[in-house]
Amino acid sequence: MPYVTTPDGVQIYYTDQGSGQPVLFSHGWPLSSDAWSVEIKKFADAGYRTVAHDRRGHGRSERTYSGNDMDTYCRDLNAVVEALDLRDIIVIGHSTGGGEAVRYAAQYGQVQGRVAKVVTAGAVPPIMVKSESNPDGL
Repeated sequence: MPYVTTPDGVQIYYTDQGSGQPVLFSHGWPLSSDAWSVEIKKFADAGYRTVAHDRRGHGRSERTYSGNDMDTYCRDLNAVVEALDLRDIIVIGHSTGGGEAVRYAAQYGQVQGRVAKVVTAGAVPPIMVKSESNPDGL
């Protein structure tokens, strides 16, 4: 099975099918890349390269006690993107994966033209905790 090792040594599983412009799928909580099976096939058949990963602690990726936060998820996703040298990516995320897709694009998308588009479906907001920078808590 294909794995990428993150900077902190965690093994992240991914699937990579087809060829063409890459479409990167990020699954929701508590799913795995298998949740995108139909979409992976449809997009690959339509001429796209499809990549989906199992977030740490999910599916076939390594389970960790720490690193279960959006910034670490994005670093993990970036490790997959860099290992596969993906560029001009269409990032699609559902639920937690939608939040991950937006955060990834914001933090890493401008690096070497990595991200072309972001699509979210039922995405979690970036932060819901009431704080000084988020006084309404939404």
